[in-house]
Amino acid sequence: MKVLGVIPARFGSTRFPGKPLIDLKGKSMIQRVYEGASKASLLQTLVVATDDQRIYDEVRSFGGEVLLTSLDHQSGTERCAEVLAHFPDHDTVINIQGDEPLVSGLQLDQLLEAFKDPLVQIATLVHPEVSMEDLNNVNRIKVLEDQYQNAIYFSRSPIPNTHFAKNMSFPYLRHIGLYAYKSAVLKKIALLEPCKLELAESLEQLRWLYYGLPIRLVHTHIESPNIDVPADLEKVLPFL
Repeated sequence: MKVLGVIPARFGSTRFPGKPLIDLKGKSMIQRVYEGASKASLLQTLVVATDDQRIYDEVRSFGGEVLLTSLDHQSGTERCAEVLAHFPDHDTVINIQGDEPLVSGLQLDQLLEAFKDPLVQIATLVHPEVSMEDLNNVNRIKVLEDQYQNAIYFSRSPIPNTHFAKNMSFPYLRHIGLYAYKSAVLKKIALLEPCKLELAESLEQLRWLYYGLPIRLVHTHIESPNIDVPADLEKVLPFL
């Protein structure tokens, strides 16, 4: 297995413009993500994919590998597919969130271990600790799995609905938005048309399920907080 790691990084975040370049105790966020991801032992190549010259220059300044990608991409998945075209000898791709400066190499390795099973085409992480606040938070994605640890459905709503089993303790799962794909599958999903399920939930992974592509769920207890809005800095800075 030869793994390509891609860190999609946009400057134009609606809720936090320019966040890849914010200073986190002497290093930009994109540098901290890059350095954290590079500790994954199963990763052969690591590239930042950006549509902004400022981010490109920053990555080059600390010695990272970076590519300028199209302004027209609608998702990080499409950006990863463009980068893959430059590395045709890599058979697996991992999409690493560019707003998690505490990303763990161990977490990335856990996800990539799933591909030891030759049936796995796409894999993502889930966390078994789900609070009531998580269940009712539309920004905390919930997921159901089948007996083979493949995803059944992802939702912003609490699933399943336990109205008829109020006293049952259900093993809820919370999605962690880190994906890995076989290269051939990534090329395929980057060309798929959106479906109504995806548009209803605003969750890209529902497109893949809709078109019949299985998603293997990897359980982890490792989680690193992301920086979505400026207020999120408070939960990250103490750990740097």
